[in-house]
Amino acid sequence: MPEISLVDQEDRLSPGGRRGDVGGNDDSKAPVDIGNRLHKIRKARRLTLQDASTLTGVSASAFSKIERNELSPTISTMQRIAEGLGVELVTLVDGQNDEPAGFGGRRSITRAGAGSAHNTGTCNNVLLCADLKNKRATPILTTVTARSTDEYAAWAKSDAEIFVTVLEGTLVVHSRLYEPLELNKGDSVYYDATTEHTWTSKGPKDAVVLWVLVNI
Repeated sequence: MPEISLVDQEDRLSPGGRRGDVGGNDDSKAPVDIGNRLHKIRKARRLTLQDASTLTGVSASAFSKIERNELSPTISTMQRIAEGLGVELVTLVDGQNDEPAGFGGRRSITRAGAGSAHNTGTCNNVLLCADLKNKRATPILTTVTARSTDEYAAWAKSDAEIFVTVLEGTLVVHSRLYEPLELNKGDSVYYDATTEHTWTSKGPKDAVVLWVLVNI
């Protein structure tokens, strides 16, 4: 997971940063206020911050900072929050209503330059096919801006599996189990994300990757 450093280790938190220009299917749509939306979902469920922390594994302090938009959560953290609260990831990121699909044969199309943006200080992410609900796999297009693991508040860890293929540049996958793995254009890897890991780019050019987050 690219910018998937966990934000729930509050003593080492660092606010994320950049947002891309990429919007949803409607390019004129204003960015979603993730903090406000998360606050409304928690209140609608009559959950305290401690309740939310217990359900999601994100500390109450970090949860509060996310709600106040003092902290930009990563995809990994957003996934944990969504799973804990029983909502879709895109419900938080794209502001869509969390209603299950009632029919089969569904599909979703994301045109070039469209998607749902969620960026941090280490990666610029665009969630693809974000309008399709209740899917086990989330495809994401990411530009990795980090050049050092020191840029992450913490390494990522998630109850998921990840497939990633490099479209441009050189990606370095760092893991607590393995030596750093360099992947160049056209290379791919599939791995278990329950082990702490993170991504950086190598060289002057940011790595651009297409990856799929698979819930297990």
